[in-house]
Amino acid sequence: MVHEIFIVEDKEDLINELKPEFKSHQDILLKTMQSQVLESHLLDVPSLILINEDCLTENNVTDICKLIRNNEDNSATPIMVITSNTSPKHELDILKEEADYCIKKPVSCEALYYMVKNIIKLISTNRGISPLTKLPGNIPIQAELKKRLLKGQEFAVLYLDLDNFKAYNDTYGFLGGDEVIKQTARIILSNVNNCEDIHNFVRTYWWRRFCGFGCK
Repeated sequence: MVHEIFIVEDKEDLINELKPEFKSHQDILLKTMQSQVLESHLLDVPSLILINEDCLTENNVTDICKLIRNNEDNSATPIMVITSNTSPKHELDILKEEADYCIKKPVSCEALYYMVKNIIKLISTNRGISPLTKLPGNIPIQAELKKRLLKGQEFAVLYLDLDNFKAYNDTYGFLGGDEVIKQTARIILSNVNNCEDIHNFVRTYWWRRFCGFGCK
């Protein structure tokens, strides 16, 4: 999957500095975006939006943050503001508009590279979480299996499946089906959390299946 990163600036300063850092990353695409045309491109829903405040000539940084957050598709898109304004009040004003990060200059391109890289990694991890159960999905299951096998641990795996779920969903609708999935997750978690073994855990497997690991 390619992660698009919008760099909002009216002069191409930051993007020219960052491009060499990301040259070897085929999965990350940097795109410069002038502030006055940003709104028309928000439909693309980038993975991250970087705002270079020092290179804004048309719009105020807090107004840009408002614009992004008022766009329903980008209500959760991470926003990083890079600024040379060291005023604590200015930083608070930016964060109050739901920007996730406010980075003060001077900051090295190398440091920005690792910040962006780590945010993208976090986004990829979070995408593996089921929006219904809030539990991690298939990738953590595979990782946990591999880890325990490599350590030579004895463990048990339990798969739970909701039988005839499609028939229930067809009868009571998606909202009814969603409630069954969430309630199932709550019941499983409640029972697992009552166990003394802290190494037990529960994951969502596909949409209506659950996977649990425990030491024998």
